[in-house]
Amino acid sequence: MTELTEILKPYGPYVLATVTLLYVAYIFMNRKKFRSASVLALSAVMAAVVGVTTAFITIATPATGGYLNFGDTMVMFSAMAFGPVIGVFAGGVGSALGDIIAGYPGWAPITLVVKGLEGLAIGYIARRSDNVSTLVIAGLIGGIIMVSGYFAFEAYMYGIPAAATEVPVNIVQAVTGVLVGTLLAQAIKKRYPEIEDLL
Repeated sequence: MTELTEILKPYGPYVLATVTLLYVAYIFMNRKKFRSASVLALSAVMAAVVGVTTAFITIATPATGGYLNFGDTMVMFSAMAFGPVIGVFAGGVGSALGDIIAGYPGWAPITLVVKGLEGLAIGYIARRSDNVSTLVIAGLIGGIIMVSGYFAFEAYMYGIPAAATEVPVNIVQAVTGVLVGTLLAQAIKKRYPEIEDLL
């Protein structure tokens, strides 16, 4: 059976372009609810930061063809600091962009879904709060979504033993994300409380 990541390899950029256009259309249609120019600009910046952070340090994990990265720190930060709308875009599109930059384009569509859900959940839980406990809980839930999402896909594609070898790697990513993301988000929210107007 051909690996799904190999089948998806040529489609990663097209999936990202389509999702980005849908996101811009969503923001435009809800421009009365959001400060659309600010939200779009911040979404683009945070997606770029997530993408670069994801691709900057990569350590391959041979069992599944995936890799360890530290993009979750910025996924969690963007969702905690700026809420679910920016969190879902930065998490999904930014991380998928990181996959493409790092040379793992077949993973981009899976990452788009898993990290998008992670950013969405964290953003909803953490919005309008600079309380450390709330931010940590949001990060932990996001980390569980990320670890379990990749595990489910990898167990289906490669079997449970191979998928289990990725779990510790993904837990390291999640824990790092919770620690760094919480510290950065709390500092930004306390220093610039006006960002809540974007949420």
